[in-house]
Amino acid sequence: MSDWQPSLRYPDPAIEQLDERWRKLRIGSASVERIATGCRWAEGPVWFGDLRALLWSDIPNNRIMRWEEETGAVSVFRAPSNFANGHTRDRQGRLVSCEHGTRRVTRTEIDGTITVLADSYQGKRLNSPNDIVVKSDGSIWFTDPSFGIMSDYEGHRSEPELGTNVYRIDPATRAIALVIDSITLPNGLAFSPDEKLLYVVECSAAPRKIHSFDVLDGGKLGKSRVVIDAGEGTPDGFRVDEHGNLWCGWGMGKGELDGVRVFTPQGDALGHIHLPERCANVCFGGVKRNRLFMAASHSVYALYVNVRGLPYA
Repeated sequence: MSDWQPSLRYPDPAIEQLDERWRKLRIGSASVERIATGCRWAEGPVWFGDLRALLWSDIPNNRIMRWEEETGAVSVFRAPSNFANGHTRDRQGRLVSCEHGTRRVTRTEIDGTITVLADSYQGKRLNSPNDIVVKSDGSIWFTDPSFGIMSDYEGHRSEPELGTNVYRIDPATRAIALVIDSITLPNGLAFSPDEKLLYVVECSAAPRKIHSFDVLDGGKLGKSRVVIDAGEGTPDGFRVDEHGNLWCGWGMGKGELDGVRVFTPQGDALGHIHLPERCANVCFGGVKRNRLFMAASHSVYALYVNVRGLPYA
């Protein structure tokens, strides 16, 4: 990817329209930028508006990286990171992280100390928490596939003790509840803007699928349905914008699918942002949350868009 160059013309040909409604979401004079490179597997981007900075995981290198918007400086935020993967922020602005190496979910307090929020369920160790979101009531929802214990590359090879499930951490008691056990290898997850739906990527399906679950009172989930059949694509992590559109890390094929594919809440494909690398995960950031950051294999890319991402997503 060392020979990658940004587009010298507008509109950027890397930004492909798949539906007429895409015109309202893109900015014709904005192009894809590469803001960092040199990672082994970039994942879990999260925006810190108060710092004007982006954090993301470089999982095999066992570190969390930081990019400063005002200067463009790239540095190591934390190393070792316990092979951290997905991140988000809670309603108090604290970093909440999934760690492959320790098979746990943690919160970084304002003073820098680390609190363990979950590392087991019913006396058995979690597999390798992968992606994570915080609901407006403070509850923390995370997926727990086994990718981090399949080898020594992204964690420590080990035998799973639990199925690959989705869990919820109660904000008051920190009790851990199993909320989805019907999806094998769940990965990315996100709430709809009104939090009435929880979207979850199923990695074991061929083709991969994105399911939606009705969110009920009391932290329960109800009816599920398949919203997106990915075909030859491989959705991983994703985020939702203010209109409920899904911005999904995408890849595979022979490279023509690498990048980010955007869908309506009903599953209609709107557009595709082509990247030279498979994209694992995204987040919105910038001063107005209208800058899409894309963690893609060895690099991180950015693009200004004509929509705002959800706060805390």
